[in-house]
Amino acid sequence: MTWLVADDQGVTLRLHIQPGAKKTEVVGLHGEALKIRLASPPVDGKANACLIAFLADQLGVAKASISLVSGDTSRAKRVRIDGMDPSVARGCLAGR
Repeated sequence: MTWLVADDQGVTLRLHIQPGAKKTEVVGLHGEALKIRLASPPVDGKANACLIAFLADQLGVAKASISLVSGDTSRAKRVRIDGMDPSVARGCLAGR
C-alpha cells in the first residue's frame, strides 16, 4: 500500500483530505492516498487539528505522537505517527 510507509520509528501516512464534510470518516483510497473527510472547515488550522484528533482516536495513540510532515494548507498531506505498528495502522484505517 503506497498510502502507508513504515520504518523503524513508526509510520508515515499519505492522505487526501476533504474538509467541511458532514462527518469525519475514512472514505477509502484516492489515487495513492487514503481519503479522509473532516467535519471541520479549512480555516485557521481547524481542519489539521481535527485530523490529528481523529487519527489519535482511531489509532489509539496520543496526539503528541502525531505530526504533520507536509501539506499544512493543502488537501494532500503527509502525517507521521511515531511508535505506530504498520499492521495496526492498516487495520484501524483501511480495514473498514
